[in-house]
Amino acid sequence: MQIDFSEVPEVEDLCSVPAGEYTCTVSEVRESISPAGHARWGLRWEVVEGEWSGRTACWDSLHFSERGLARARFVLRVLGFAADGKLDLEGVSLLGKRARVTVTPEEREDPMTGVKRRQNRVPFTGYAPAPPGGRQG
Repeated sequence: MQIDFSEVPEVEDLCSVPAGEYTCTVSEVRESISPAGHARWGLRWEVVEGEWSGRTACWDSLHFSERGLARARFVLRVLGFAADGKLDLEGVSLLGKRARVTVTPEEREDPMTGVKRRQNRVPFTGYAPAPPGGRQG
């Protein structure tokens, strides 16, 4: 077998939808602890309308550290939670919640392997309430 790798890009492209704004639902929540020791939730945003429906728009995370709480509150408010005082919340409570999610591609190099990866990310305020209609979890 002869293989020509000269046209294969050096970047692993993990973007399953192009840059843009999509109505999405939280389809998976992965709870973990960051290397710094704080709780974080990885959210998988699935497109629910239009040409890209059913595809993962991106993974994003909420960090429950002092630095990450402002963004976590912003995202939770967009999802309809009253994040103004104490809130008792589990990751599964986010499943099925909808939002308008803005994604942009970002390329990073894995410092351990040297592999370059391109994947969608959400800007700090890249969330807005979903339009009326559809199912909220």
